[in-house]
Amino acid sequence: MATPKIAGKAPIPVEVEAGKRYAWCTCGESQNQPFCDGSHREAGIFSPKIEVFEEDKKIFFCTCKQTKNPGRCDGSHKALVD
Repeated sequence: MATPKIAGKAPIPVEVEAGKRYAWCTCGESQNQPFCDGSHREAGIFSPKIEVFEEDKKIFFCTCKQTKNPGRCDGSHKALVD
């Protein structure tokens, strides 16, 4: 299984809008973190996680790509070593 690139070591808070489509980067190569910019096409088997939220709210998107809850920060970045 391919390993995603660690794009950051802290979540990015985003105020998401109800009904809007969001594509979370799973490969770590996007220059538009935490969102997909199509870089996965060169990174191999990755594809973005697409979500449409039912309500406006703040989401903390993962950038370390180690989360067990794809898209959302679960604190996994705290275990990363510099």
